[in-house]
Amino acid sequence: MAALRAAKQALRKEMKKRVTALDDKEKLRQSHIVSLKLIKHPKYMACQRIAVFLSMHDEVRTEEILQDVFKQGKTCFIPKYLTNNSSHMDMLRLDSMEDIKTLPLTSWNIRQPAEGENREEALAAGHLDLILMPGLGFDRGGNRLGRGKGFYDTYLERCMKHPKGKPYTIALAFKEQLCDNVPVNENDMLIDEVLYEDLN
Repeated sequence: MAALRAAKQALRKEMKKRVTALDDKEKLRQSHIVSLKLIKHPKYMACQRIAVFLSMHDEVRTEEILQDVFKQGKTCFIPKYLTNNSSHMDMLRLDSMEDIKTLPLTSWNIRQPAEGENREEALAAGHLDLILMPGLGFDRGGNRLGRGKGFYDTYLERCMKHPKGKPYTIALAFKEQLCDNVPVNENDMLIDEVLYEDLN
Protein backbone atom coordinates (compact mmCIF):
# COMPACT_ATOMS: atom_id res chain seq x y z
CA MET A 1 0.00 0.00 0.00
CA ALA A 2 2.81 2.41 0.92
CA ALA A 3 4.61 1.51 -2.32
CA LEU A 4 1.46 2.23 -4.36
CA ARG A 5 0.97 5.57 -2.58
CA ALA A 6 4.59 6.50 -3.30
CA ALA A 7 4.24 5.49 -6.97
CA LYS A 8 1.10 7.61 -7.30
CA GLN A 9 2.75 10.59 -5.61
CA ALA A 10 5.78 10.36 -7.93
CA LEU A 11 3.53 10.18 -11.00
CA ARG A 12 1.42 13.14 -9.77
CA LYS A 13 4.61 15.19 -9.47
CA GLU A 14 5.70 14.18 -12.97
CA MET A 15 2.27 14.92 -14.50
CA LYS A 16 2.06 18.33 -12.80
CA LYS A 17 5.50 19.14 -14.19
CA ARG A 18 4.44 18.16 -17.72
CA VAL A 19 1.28 20.29 -17.62
CA THR A 20 3.06 23.26 -16.03
CA ALA A 21 5.43 23.24 -19.02
CA LEU A 22 2.48 23.95 -21.36
CA ASP A 23 1.74 27.61 -21.98
CA ASP A 24 -1.84 28.95 -21.93
CA LYS A 25 -2.00 29.14 -25.71
CA GLU A 26 -1.15 25.43 -26.05
CA LYS A 27 -3.64 24.46 -23.31
CA LEU A 28 -6.37 26.40 -25.12
CA ARG A 29 -5.42 24.86 -28.48
CA GLN A 30 -5.61 21.31 -27.13
CA SER A 31 -8.77 22.11 -25.12
CA HIS A 32 -10.49 23.27 -28.32
CA ILE A 33 -9.55 20.02 -30.15
CA VAL A 34 -10.72 17.84 -27.24
CA SER A 35 -13.98 19.85 -26.92
CA LEU A 36 -14.76 19.35 -30.63
CA LYS A 37 -14.04 15.62 -30.30
CA LEU A 38 -16.45 15.39 -27.38
CA ILE A 39 -19.22 17.42 -29.06
CA LYS A 40 -19.13 14.99 -32.03
CA HIS A 41 -19.00 11.91 -29.76
CA PRO A 42 -22.09 9.64 -30.02
CA LYS A 43 -22.34 9.27 -26.22
CA TYR A 44 -22.35 13.05 -25.81
CA MET A 45 -24.83 13.58 -28.65
CA ALA A 46 -27.22 11.01 -27.15
CA CYS A 47 -26.95 12.13 -23.51
CA GLN A 48 -29.56 14.28 -21.80
CA ARG A 49 -28.10 14.56 -18.29
CA ILE A 50 -24.38 15.32 -18.13
CA ALA A 51 -21.90 16.16 -15.35
CA VAL A 52 -19.15 18.61 -16.36
CA PHE A 53 -16.24 19.76 -14.19
CA LEU A 54 -15.42 23.48 -14.03
CA SER A 55 -11.79 23.38 -15.08
CA MET A 56 -8.78 24.44 -13.02
CA HIS A 57 -5.69 25.98 -14.66
CA ASP A 58 -4.03 22.56 -15.15
CA GLU A 59 -7.07 20.86 -16.73
CA VAL A 60 -8.65 20.81 -20.19
CA ARG A 61 -10.89 23.90 -20.40
CA THR A 62 -14.57 23.02 -20.37
CA GLU A 63 -16.16 26.42 -21.22
CA GLU A 64 -16.73 25.47 -24.87
CA ILE A 65 -18.38 22.20 -23.81
CA LEU A 66 -20.60 23.96 -21.27
CA GLN A 67 -21.75 26.45 -23.91
CA ASP A 68 -22.72 23.57 -26.19
CA VAL A 69 -24.48 21.70 -23.36
CA PHE A 70 -26.82 24.66 -22.84
CA LYS A 71 -27.17 25.30 -26.58
CA GLN A 72 -28.32 21.68 -27.06
CA GLY A 73 -30.77 21.93 -24.15
CA LYS A 74 -29.08 19.20 -22.09
CA THR A 75 -29.37 19.18 -18.29
CA CYS A 76 -26.03 20.09 -16.74
CA PHE A 77 -24.59 19.17 -13.34
CA ILE A 78 -21.33 20.31 -11.75
CA PRO A 79 -19.30 18.96 -8.81
CA LYS A 80 -19.80 20.22 -5.28
CA TYR A 81 -16.92 18.97 -3.13
CA LEU A 82 -17.17 18.78 0.64
CA THR A 83 -14.05 20.40 2.02
CA ASN A 84 -14.13 18.79 5.49
CA ASN A 85 -11.54 16.10 4.68
CA SER A 86 -14.20 13.71 3.36
CA SER A 87 -14.31 12.27 -0.15
CA HIS A 88 -18.00 13.16 -0.56
CA MET A 89 -19.04 14.95 -3.72
CA ASP A 90 -22.45 15.76 -5.16
CA MET A 91 -23.33 16.73 -8.71
CA LEU A 92 -25.59 19.77 -8.54
CA ARG A 93 -27.60 21.37 -11.32
CA LEU A 94 -26.19 24.34 -13.21
CA ASP A 95 -28.80 26.41 -15.06
CA SER A 96 -26.77 28.54 -17.48
CA MET A 97 -23.35 30.04 -18.29
CA GLU A 98 -24.45 33.13 -16.32
CA ASP A 99 -25.17 30.87 -13.33
CA ILE A 100 -21.42 30.03 -13.14
CA LYS A 101 -20.55 33.67 -12.39
CA THR A 102 -22.80 33.65 -9.31
CA LEU A 103 -20.97 30.68 -7.72
CA PRO A 104 -18.50 31.39 -4.91
CA LEU A 105 -14.83 30.41 -5.25
CA THR A 106 -13.43 27.68 -2.99
CA SER A 107 -9.94 27.67 -1.46
CA TRP A 108 -8.91 25.55 -4.49
CA ASN A 109 -10.02 28.41 -6.75
CA ILE A 110 -12.92 26.37 -8.15
CA ARG A 111 -16.40 27.79 -8.46
CA GLN A 112 -19.05 25.62 -6.84
CA PRO A 113 -22.50 26.06 -5.28
CA ALA A 114 -22.48 27.53 -1.77
CA GLU A 115 -23.32 25.48 1.33
CA GLY A 116 -27.04 25.13 1.86
CA GLU A 117 -27.93 26.27 -1.64
CA ASN A 118 -31.00 24.41 -2.86
CA ARG A 119 -30.08 22.78 -6.18
CA GLU A 120 -31.13 19.51 -7.77
CA GLU A 121 -28.67 16.64 -7.11
CA ALA A 122 -28.23 14.42 -10.17
CA LEU A 123 -28.72 11.02 -8.50
CA ALA A 124 -31.43 12.11 -6.06
CA ALA A 125 -33.52 13.54 -8.88
CA GLY A 126 -32.91 10.87 -11.51
CA HIS A 127 -29.58 9.75 -12.95
CA LEU A 128 -26.68 10.78 -15.15
CA ASP A 129 -26.03 9.62 -18.71
CA LEU A 130 -22.46 10.90 -18.95
CA ILE A 131 -19.76 12.14 -16.57
CA LEU A 132 -16.78 14.12 -17.85
CA MET A 133 -13.76 13.31 -15.70
CA PRO A 134 -10.79 15.49 -14.80
CA GLY A 135 -7.50 14.01 -13.61
CA LEU A 136 -3.74 14.42 -13.53
CA GLY A 137 -2.80 11.36 -15.59
CA PHE A 138 -4.37 8.58 -17.64
CA ASP A 139 -3.35 5.42 -19.43
CA ARG A 140 -4.96 3.82 -22.46
CA GLY A 141 -6.43 1.05 -20.33
CA GLY A 142 -8.83 3.50 -18.64
CA ASN A 143 -6.85 3.93 -15.41
CA ARG A 144 -6.96 7.45 -13.99
CA LEU A 145 -4.66 9.29 -11.60
CA GLY A 146 -6.69 11.79 -9.58
CA ARG A 147 -5.51 14.27 -6.97
CA GLY A 148 -5.70 11.71 -4.19
CA LYS A 149 -8.95 12.79 -2.52
CA GLY A 150 -11.11 10.03 -4.02
CA PHE A 151 -14.07 12.29 -4.92
CA TYR A 152 -14.83 10.78 -8.33
CA ASP A 153 -14.16 7.17 -7.31
CA THR A 154 -16.57 7.55 -4.38
CA TYR A 155 -19.19 9.22 -6.58
CA LEU A 156 -18.95 6.47 -9.21
CA GLU A 157 -19.49 3.88 -6.47
CA ARG A 158 -22.70 5.72 -5.55
CA CYS A 159 -23.73 5.70 -9.22
CA MET A 160 -23.24 1.93 -9.38
CA LYS A 161 -25.75 1.47 -6.55
CA HIS A 162 -28.30 3.60 -8.42
CA PRO A 163 -31.10 1.70 -10.24
CA LYS A 164 -29.95 3.16 -13.58
CA GLY A 165 -26.34 2.05 -12.95
CA LYS A 166 -23.03 3.73 -13.74
CA PRO A 167 -23.05 6.51 -16.35
CA TYR A 168 -20.60 6.42 -19.26
CA THR A 169 -17.37 8.17 -18.23
CA ILE A 170 -15.10 10.19 -20.51
CA ALA A 171 -11.87 11.78 -19.29
CA LEU A 172 -10.63 14.97 -20.97
CA ALA A 173 -6.84 15.15 -21.20
CA PHE A 174 -3.91 17.04 -22.62
CA LYS A 175 -1.81 14.59 -24.63
CA GLU A 176 1.03 15.20 -22.14
CA GLN A 177 -1.16 13.60 -19.43
CA LEU A 178 -1.12 10.20 -21.15
CA CYS A 179 1.26 7.70 -19.59
CA ASP A 180 2.08 4.03 -20.10
CA ASN A 181 0.73 2.78 -16.83
CA VAL A 182 -1.17 4.44 -13.96
CA PRO A 183 -0.65 2.57 -10.65
CA VAL A 184 -4.05 1.65 -9.17
CA ASN A 185 -5.72 -0.40 -6.46
CA GLU A 186 -9.17 -2.00 -6.15
CA ASN A 187 -10.79 1.31 -5.05
CA ASP A 188 -9.76 3.11 -8.24
CA MET A 189 -12.57 3.10 -10.78
CA LEU A 190 -11.86 2.49 -14.46
CA ILE A 191 -13.05 5.12 -16.92
CA ASP A 192 -14.64 4.17 -20.22
CA GLU A 193 -12.65 6.46 -22.51
CA VAL A 194 -9.97 9.17 -22.60
CA LEU A 195 -10.25 11.99 -25.15
CA TYR A 196 -7.06 13.81 -26.11
CA GLU A 197 -5.34 15.18 -29.20
CA ASP A 198 -4.44 11.96 -30.97
CA LEU A 199 -1.68 12.57 -33.48
CA ASN A 200 -1.94 9.15 -35.15
